[in-house]
Amino acid sequence: MPDICAALESPKGRATGQQYIAWFNQHVASLYGGKLDGAGCYYFRCSMLHQGTTIHPNSRYKRIIFLEPTNGIVFHNNVIMDALNIDVKIFCEEICSAVERWWASVEGTANVQRNLPRFVTRHPQGIAPYIVGTPVIG
Repeated sequence: MPDICAALESPKGRATGQQYIAWFNQHVASLYGGKLDGAGCYYFRCSMLHQGTTIHPNSRYKRIIFLEPTNGIVFHNNVIMDALNIDVKIFCEEICSAVERWWASVEGTANVQRNLPRFVTRHPQGIAPYIVGTPVIG
């Protein structure tokens, strides 16, 4: 989501690593009290999406450990030895809330309005000439 938000705000409609980091720092990092900032989240994003791991050589932590939602046990935003522990449900909720606050403040801006039409969206009647008469996402 930070990539998409940064891209929507960008003059060229594409996000860079620095724009991702800046977006996260502005909208989410304060929730983590210095334990997770834009660079740390960006390193996690890169390692997870490109290598399928929570380990990144530039991260200040050896790894990030996500706790799955369980019955009443919450471990979130903790440093355990050389690892950062984050509750996956809380993390996702915080990112989604940040996106909603961000969207309310930028939806009418020139860059967002220019970039929005080319982003993925739901088309209830399809996309002619490819598929018509049924909803598609594209």
